[in-house]
Amino acid sequence: MSCFWSPVVHTLSPYVPGEQPKQDGIVKLNTNENPYPPSPRVLTAIASAAERLRLYPDPHATRLREAIATYHDVAPEQVFVGNGSDEVLAHTFQALLKHETPLLFPDVTYSFYPVYCGLYGIAYEEVPLDAAMSIEAADYRRPSSAILLCNPNAPTGIALPREAIAALLAENPDRLVVVDEAYVDFGAESAVPLVARHDNLLVIQTFSKSRSLAGLRVGFAIGQRPLIEALERVKDSFNSYPVDCLAIEGAVAAIEDEAWFIETRARIIASRGVLARDLTQLGFEVLPSLANFVFARHRSRSGADLAAALRQRGVLVRHFKKSRIEDFLRITVGTEEQCRRLIEVLRGLI
Repeated sequence: MSCFWSPVVHTLSPYVPGEQPKQDGIVKLNTNENPYPPSPRVLTAIASAAERLRLYPDPHATRLREAIATYHDVAPEQVFVGNGSDEVLAHTFQALLKHETPLLFPDVTYSFYPVYCGLYGIAYEEVPLDAAMSIEAADYRRPSSAILLCNPNAPTGIALPREAIAALLAENPDRLVVVDEAYVDFGAESAVPLVARHDNLLVIQTFSKSRSLAGLRVGFAIGQRPLIEALERVKDSFNSYPVDCLAIEGAVAAIEDEAWFIETRARIIASRGVLARDLTQLGFEVLPSLANFVFARHRSRSGADLAAALRQRGVLVRHFKKSRIEDFLRITVGTEEQCRRLIEVLRGLI
């Protein structure tokens, strides 16, 4: 039935998400989900909100925008919310990133970026990471319409400090800089404090990782009002009700329970350090991660072989068939028990 497809469909190479296994007993370390449940307040809030399911949600998600604004010390008018940060990114590509000169982003980064470029017909150039797999800001001194950085970068986990983002903004006042901070809460510095001084900055975050709400789908962007208005115009031309009432109330409860957030984040950061140490002792090169995953390659074993062998033993990690990183494994930081199981299996393989 492909004869009915629009022409653009034939050109698309869709994003391939990590495997979601159906069987029980799998150690799932392949999709960067939080290994700990959301705040108990979230479950209570969702249960209460269920009584209003017959009604449309607030199209402006006012309570959620106000909660995010309070947390990040910005105005509610500077906050845009969407159905996961992927949707926020999609609206950003359509509203702000389609121009005559190309968009720039790293050659090793979130693989959804080139997918969106294909979907919306956006010209782009990939800027190679340096030899240490880091983003070098000086490499972005080339003609472009905008710069898009995932910080900490995925799948490497390496982060730029806030001062490097500030320098990039100051050097490119006429170019939009979009910073995708999906993993920022695990040790990196957010660029949100820079928004007040830079009208060319848009910061995107998600509740999926550090707030344990991947299944609820809530993301947001923070920027000065003209950027947020552009996102709202696209959203209201596409779907006026992207964030449902359960998601709004659950996300508000999550952001208000700071103690739960701090405790679970600290456990992940501690486990990340132990996991990196154990992998290093097994002969892995582990990149310095400030995310809830590590990116590592063994000095004598191929990444594809190790990923396949782990899968046969009930442990899922993410492997990318891409030049420069084909021998790396991206390993989500799981619970202490899950990380121990991974290391036990690897000891048997290596």
